[in-house]
Amino acid sequence: MTHRILLYYCYTPLADPAQFREEHHLFCLAHRLRGRIIVAAEGLNGTVSGLAADCERYVAHLKADPRFAAIDFKVEEHDGHAFRKLHVRVKPEIVHADLPHLDPNRRTGVYLAPAEFKRVKNGEDVIILDVRSTYEHRLGRFKNAVTLDMEHFREFPEKVRELEPFRDKKIITYCTGGIKCEKASAYLLEQGFENVYQLHGGIIKYGLTEGGEDFEGQCYVFDDRLAVPVNRVNPTVVSRCHACDTASDRMINCANPHCNAHLPLCENCGWELEGACSPPCQSDPDKRPYDGTGHYARDSNGYNPYLNAQRKG
Repeated sequence: MTHRILLYYCYTPLADPAQFREEHHLFCLAHRLRGRIIVAAEGLNGTVSGLAADCERYVAHLKADPRFAAIDFKVEEHDGHAFRKLHVRVKPEIVHADLPHLDPNRRTGVYLAPAEFKRVKNGEDVIILDVRSTYEHRLGRFKNAVTLDMEHFREFPEKVRELEPFRDKKIITYCTGGIKCEKASAYLLEQGFENVYQLHGGIIKYGLTEGGEDFEGQCYVFDDRLAVPVNRVNPTVVSRCHACDTASDRMINCANPHCNAHLPLCENCGWELEGACSPPCQSDPDKRPYDGTGHYARDSNGYNPYLNAQRKG
């Protein structure tokens, strides 16, 4: 394994997100990193890949800044880059929740370390709440977790009414790396839920440190891998092929760019449908060539990693 993948976030005030973005973009370029990084006035959120030494320098660089000293990096080994490009963007929030008034540094759910989560997750008074989108939890989720039918995380506030029967329970939220739980648990507290916790570091950290016990299926990730195994203790497959309904945790994006649905498709159906989710999508004249992975980078439009980077000198 020559490369690493870093997943991280940090809620911390940034006085000048645009200036920080420029400097951070240049640092990533200088260290050959690729990935998606979001910068906002409320903090930083990213997933990057690079050679092990370059990733180590990146971690040291961020932790040397007092604003980011507390970042909890989730580190995975990989045999190459998990991204084809580098994007560093300024946005209103580091995760799109439409909840800019919530500051997790002031109030959020109580952190549960992975080991503590493992110890209490099966308690009779415990509700494990998945705050990810439907296409994510269909691929994999914790055993007995409560899931919400959401296309986007910003729908979470309108779904909270479905949680009324659990108001007197201990609610433990979880997501991929922990960032959505910060706002989700804060919103639950704002709505009067009192016993709110969150799995610190998310599914990825739990898998890395505790073996992923009772996480059923695979975890959807936002890089070229699309799905990763988490459970090394009692793994199962919970998702089914969209086309033939056989058990399959092989995740794709539909090859029709006008659809681009995220869904499980077994290998046989993948080749038969040429990466499309259905015959109509297979016959679309704009269908992208299928290479067996089911992942398609956005049109590069002459992608230049230095685009919008203000190079010094």
